[in-house]
Amino acid sequence: MKKIINDPNEAVQDMLEGLVMAYPQKLQRLAETTVVMRKNVPVTGKVGLISGGGSGHEPAHAGYVGKGMLDAAVAGEVFTSPTPDQVLEAIKAVDSGNGVFLVIKNYTGDVMNFEMAAELAEAEGIQVEKVIVNDDVAVEDSSFTTGRRGIAGTVFVHKIAGAKAEEGAELSEVKRVAEKVVANVRSMGMALTPCIVPASGKPSFQLDENEMEIGIGIHGEPGIERKRIGTAMEIAHELTEKILKDREFSGDVAVMINGLGATPEMELYILNKNVQKILSEKGIHVYKTYVGEYMTSLEMAGCSLTLLQLDEELKSLLDAAADTIAFRQ
Repeated sequence: MKKIINDPNEAVQDMLEGLVMAYPQKLQRLAETTVVMRKNVPVTGKVGLISGGGSGHEPAHAGYVGKGMLDAAVAGEVFTSPTPDQVLEAIKAVDSGNGVFLVIKNYTGDVMNFEMAAELAEAEGIQVEKVIVNDDVAVEDSSFTTGRRGIAGTVFVHKIAGAKAEEGAELSEVKRVAEKVVANVRSMGMALTPCIVPASGKPSFQLDENEMEIGIGIHGEPGIERKRIGTAMEIAHELTEKILKDREFSGDVAVMINGLGATPEMELYILNKNVQKILSEKGIHVYKTYVGEYMTSLEMAGCSLTLLQLDEELKSLLDAAADTIAFRQ
């Protein structure tokens, strides 16, 4: 294993300290927790927005903490859900009296621990609502989930729910638009190489040099098919067709081409060219495109494609200003 770390068991703590040190004008760390927050929390008159999950998916989730997106992110160990007590501390820290909204990816540990924290917070008089993101069309159940997995489409939920909260919307309205995004977003991923969790020191799965896996999860969970590596156009067709079979898209959409950690931007842009060609041929108009690393899997080579069906409300919220270290506009 070749990694730039000290103690594998301290990698997450070291990362969080280094992250906050890099952006002291934007971020702070809640003492004795794995919570990274905006500098000015709680924001008066605003619903607090929290997400989180296992580490190893950077820039998710702390990279989306800031104006227009999250108020706090809670980190677990690599590919491991944060504990309920950590999530509870985040809820209490960001609550301004207007309630707190949780964005949860559909993994068994995340759902259980975030929901437990919400119950504890409500017992202390804090109003909490949530949405569970399940945008991955590859498989219905996996080793980490009951139902579909939550992957890069979660970033669109952060952005749009965050914009709504920044407007001063009530908790019920933040929940409504978050659920609207979940209903209209679909994703699909593929991998060329595995990743190595620092604590284990071994690849999470094996692929031959001429193989790729279609439908892989962001923790290395099995996909739907292992096959010979195809061209960028063939991969674009694999991902796009599966998404379009799952949900009808028309009119305006947002596209996210997401790298999983070790895929050069060159390759992501080549994939984007092919995805855009396919969508154009089907009469689907791309309103906005995002290409880069938004939700990774350590050093896994591969990518995911996300499509979000847009209406005028979602366009406006997607276009709203955001100021985070990983997402600015």
